[in-house]
Amino acid sequence: MPGIYIHIPYCRKACHYCDFHFSTTLSSKAQMIGAMKKEIEMQKNFFEDTHQKALINSIYFGGGTPSLLQIEELKDLMDTLHQYFQIDQHAEITLEANPDDLNPFKLQELLEASINRLSIGVQSFYQPHLKEMNRAHDVSMALKSIEDARRIGFSNISVDLIYGIPDQSNAMWTENLDMVFKLDIPHLSCYSLTVEPGTALAHFIRKGSRKDVDEEMAASHFHMLMKQAAENGYEQYEISNFCKNGMYSKHNSNYWKAEKFLGIGPSAHSFNGLYRQSNVSNNQQYIKSISEGKLPHTIENLTENEKYNEYLMVSLRTIWGCSFQYVEKNFGTKVLLDLEKSAQRFLQMGLIHINQGNVVLTTKGKLLADYVSRELFRTD
Repeated sequence: MPGIYIHIPYCRKACHYCDFHFSTTLSSKAQMIGAMKKEIEMQKNFFEDTHQKALINSIYFGGGTPSLLQIEELKDLMDTLHQYFQIDQHAEITLEANPDDLNPFKLQELLEASINRLSIGVQSFYQPHLKEMNRAHDVSMALKSIEDARRIGFSNISVDLIYGIPDQSNAMWTENLDMVFKLDIPHLSCYSLTVEPGTALAHFIRKGSRKDVDEEMAASHFHMLMKQAAENGYEQYEISNFCKNGMYSKHNSNYWKAEKFLGIGPSAHSFNGLYRQSNVSNNQQYIKSISEGKLPHTIENLTENEKYNEYLMVSLRTIWGCSFQYVEKNFGTKVLLDLEKSAQRFLQMGLIHINQGNVVLTTKGKLLADYVSRELFRTD
């Protein structure tokens, strides 16, 4: 079943490592909400050109910082989605939130506005690292936001953490993980710190005022993450995502299983099985284009090889792996035979195994996921 992503392009302050599209100037927020509502209407037939509303099983408010939205703005967007799409009664509706935005009153409002899953951007439980990243919250806010969310009635909570931070010792990383395990958070997303071009972090490293990322240390942290998460009852269902009791993210799992999705807002991406489209990454251009009745996107028609390579890359990151049956059904017997032949080398290297007709990365292979994917891509 398809999902809908809504990009809220505003933040209170710029985190030093972030290269997502956002603005720290909120003066255009009311215009932006109006433009997003109009884009939802304009895209009502994105999944299929019929008079029936498409059935949606996940909605994800990302950013940026969606928790900056006033509750009226959030309800306005939700009402518009209901007007043009059929939202499944068991749909997962996620809102990314910063701890400094989550007071008890706001949490109660979010619950009443149909938000049933929170993704809280903690990033670290070590105060000096939060300061280095230029985060707006402190550790006490992070802990209180989780406690308040549970007390108000949120049971589906995810926490983000970053590892591989320069000077982050193994002991510091273990303390971060232990805090998540102690709090019994049902879902955990962990990402290695990446130095993206154009970010403040890249500038600091280039000028010598910050250390660069140590790849060996980051790899060590990843090994620790996999081992300690498993020991504490978490299933690594995607390279960067872990959960207890099957509490997978429906929305992100749809991405990884090559399901269709619609992206709303500046910089948002969409995929309907045939082509990919990308909205302009500029708030004023987005608003202007929508006001003129034009969708502000570029369309990329995918070749068969590109569709295959994209499926291979995302599916290999998951516990479900790359399905031989899916490959044969969607790309043909020759492509399947080529994959089976190419996979033999990685079987011998211990980077993959075959599980019930699916190519799945081993623990060793997860460290080399991008390499394995690239080697299995079709280029002819």
